[in-house]
Amino acid sequence: MEITEVRIKLMDDPNDRLQAFCSITFDSCFVIRDLKIIQGSKGSFVAMPSRKLTDRCPRCQCKNHLRSQYCNHCGLKLDEERATRNTEGRAKLYADIAHPINSACRELIQERVLTAFEEELELSKSPDYICTYDDYGEESYEDYEYESDTSEDFRPTTPTRTFQDDRDVRHRIEPAQTTPNAPHRGGPRFGNSSSNGHEKTAVSGNYLDTVSNDDGLGFGEGVL
Repeated sequence: MEITEVRIKLMDDPNDRLQAFCSITFDSCFVIRDLKIIQGSKGSFVAMPSRKLTDRCPRCQCKNHLRSQYCNHCGLKLDEERATRNTEGRAKLYADIAHPINSACRELIQERVLTAFEEELELSKSPDYICTYDDYGEESYEDYEYESDTSEDFRPTTPTRTFQDDRDVRHRIEPAQTTPNAPHRGGPRFGNSSSNGHEKTAVSGNYLDTVSNDDGLGFGEGVL
């Protein structure tokens, strides 16, 4: 394995402990970004890319950073000493995303990165200096071919729903009725004849009323 490229992004404030970000490329095919060059008490050193460690709130189970004093979701006050500590008593608040697993690899990375950092400092003194940290040209990759979903061979995998679907019809809102229904007139009287044996059947609105000519019933009478 060989480090084939190192790119440096210098920080604007020279007094900041964080001096630069950097990225390294292995064998011209694998890139690791967001390494940090930090000014320590014994000189500059390289910190690997890391993420914040979190734990869960005992009340709502929401995730919170170990430095949080209160839960971001329910507001419960959290124990400030809940982070694990190393042998020197320092709290472990971050975990490396990628890191070397032996000292030889760590020394190789640190030596190459710090050398590139010193070279970048000299280049930054030029009036024509341009940082190339983010210029990897991912847009020009030609090793991958992507199939467009808008091609002629593309077909949807699920049927398209229409308004004829039973679910749509069941929940469809009908327009308001323009005319009111006729009043209730005593309910149907099937099989019963009036004194003269003649009946009328009146259909109005949604009601079917049987109205007798001579039964003499008024409105609301004859309701069972």
